[in-house]
Amino acid sequence: MNKTEQLRKPKQYQQNPVQDRFHSSQGYSFYLFPLALVPAVILSFMSGDLSAIITNILGCISFLFAAKLLAQGLVNEREYQHKKITKAPKSPLKTFAALLTAISTMAIAYIGADNSLLVSLVFGLGAFTGMVLFYGLDPRQEKMIEGSHGYSAEEISQTIDEALTKISGIETANQKIKDRDFTKRLKAICMNAKEVVTMIEENPSDIRRARKFLNVYLDGALKVTQGYADMQYQHQQLTDNFNHVLQTIESVFIEQKQKLLEDDVLDLDIQIEVLSTQLKNEGVL
Repeated sequence: MNKTEQLRKPKQYQQNPVQDRFHSSQGYSFYLFPLALVPAVILSFMSGDLSAIITNILGCISFLFAAKLLAQGLVNEREYQHKKITKAPKSPLKTFAALLTAISTMAIAYIGADNSLLVSLVFGLGAFTGMVLFYGLDPRQEKMIEGSHGYSAEEISQTIDEALTKISGIETANQKIKDRDFTKRLKAICMNAKEVVTMIEENPSDIRRARKFLNVYLDGALKVTQGYADMQYQHQQLTDNFNHVLQTIESVFIEQKQKLLEDDVLDLDIQIEVLSTQLKNEGVL
């Protein structure tokens, strides 16, 4: 499939809601695990065993902290799986959660339940193994595809994340705008921008020009949209100016997105400067 065909059938960022709910329930269900220690805490209080009381209470706290690490680790893993190009999560939170659970289980078995050291070690190892088998370990390899042309996963991922953040800002500001024609146009602008983000993922060799293009395009769209959303009811001249700027952004973007697809490097660079100049003249940049 060539680039023009990719434009006709753009792939959009999509999430699997069923898979997301499954991962979320996996993480949050672990918060129920410390409840198993409640009877042990009560019994230790009844027996007056201070060391058992402290161990069981600290065990509850450590299990809750492990549950928090696990939940965030699952979120990081889900984001990692959804992206074609990305760095591995900075911290192996699921692994930390498994280790903390194992240490806590061993301490509770040894001090709280008065088991032998060997038996306690077996309990700890069993807890760690169970965590790894059920939740898995953290991804540690960066994800790349062919054609990165020397760009690192961090550079590409940062470009994509920055673009998606700006798109999200436009969508948030668009929710405050009451004019249906404007909201429709802004949705089209965001859709086109997401198509370019998808192009970056599928062909990282375009990243230099695509990044420059998106910076000018999205910075202008974000600034003018947020400004209009905050001042839309003040005077008609503002509405007319906003309409003109949106038309400029949308029409130039559609034309230059095609240039990006066709690898028309020189003309694209020139037109990016033209767009930047136009937006500056409109007082947007």
